[in-house]
Amino acid sequence: MKKSSRKNIRPIVGTVLGAVALATVALTGTAQAGVKVYEDKESGKFVEIGARLQMQYHLADPDGSSSSDSVFFRRLRPYIAGSVHKDWLGKFQWDMGKAEDANELAVKDAYVQYKGIDNLTVTIGNAQFPFSREDMTSSKAQQLVERTFVGDHDFGTPELNAGVFLHYTALDKTVELHVAGASADIDPDASKLDFDTPINANSDFNEGVMLGGRVDFHPLGKASFDQGDFKGEPKATVSLAAYTWSNDDDNNTYTTAGASTSASKADVDSVTGVEVSGGFRGHGLSVDAQYNVFAAETVDTAFTGGIFKNGETSLTNYAVEGGYMVVPKTFELVAGYEAMDADNYTEVWKRTSIGANYFFVGKKDIKLQTTYRMGENLKGQANNDANELFVQMQYVF
Repeated sequence: MKKSSRKNIRPIVGTVLGAVALATVALTGTAQAGVKVYEDKESGKFVEIGARLQMQYHLADPDGSSSSDSVFFRRLRPYIAGSVHKDWLGKFQWDMGKAEDANELAVKDAYVQYKGIDNLTVTIGNAQFPFSREDMTSSKAQQLVERTFVGDHDFGTPELNAGVFLHYTALDKTVELHVAGASADIDPDASKLDFDTPINANSDFNEGVMLGGRVDFHPLGKASFDQGDFKGEPKATVSLAAYTWSNDDDNNTYTTAGASTSASKADVDSVTGVEVSGGFRGHGLSVDAQYNVFAAETVDTAFTGGIFKNGETSLTNYAVEGGYMVVPKTFELVAGYEAMDADNYTEVWKRTSIGANYFFVGKKDIKLQTTYRMGENLKGQANNDANELFVQMQYVF
């Protein structure tokens, strides 16, 4: 996308953010699912602990080369939440399955939350940015073992960031409004558009400020983003979201005198993103659809590599995924299709997935998942294909 066409996205972002802000605003308050080890209902004081354990087997079988496999903890996340004052909540969660380099622990949720105003939740700290229906759906409630392009932080979705988040519900929770302002980092790897929280920053991450907003409409009453239909009652959601991110120029490690110093790394100057998504639950069927478009520019206006061409890219991705409870609350067949394109891709990167989920206790807490994913034109390169098998055991308390 040329710069003239890229600018067409910015008015859309501004319109969405403005409309949401005028409506008085929001980010999603996190519902706890752990075990209360102490609770005084009269004073509102409580202490709660919980954890998410996901042991995964992954087999990768690329065309033309040897296969490889591994067993690891995809997520190993304990958390503690509690309150000593009415209407106030504190939570912190860390991941020992995603430690890398000097980060032995990856900080996930870490925030203070206030709910003393009717229908409004205020969250301050490291929390979920209100963009991407799939990413706002907890990993413990995903139908496919791994998220698709539209929910992957490697490809334009902000995920967790440090800032201020507001969440407002209206019309008996059929409308949810969200606004967020946060500090967010980007990994300058040119093959991705990878957002990361500054709490777990690497030394070469680009630093910047992000503003975003979101509207969710539930025409049949409040519907959870959790995938899989366990209740049978028809529910639906339609959503629109947008954000804008700007580099604050504090940490451009791969640019000198306006030119990139690396063929594979490029400092990112700005990103805008728009999401349109929806979902349906009912009669054992669960379907989600989402389309994202991101317009990004590098500091070096002539950089070409990875997803970027002549210093910019229009990165688009979409996905449709769903499942049907063959045995209610026990056995689910799932499938998905996703695709992604970028200015510097020669072909569209496509993935098709099939799989099955078994729920041991009639809910998501203890489940065994299997997904077989067939990939075509990986990273936008023609005939670069690979198939992958994911098997994951989950235990949540």
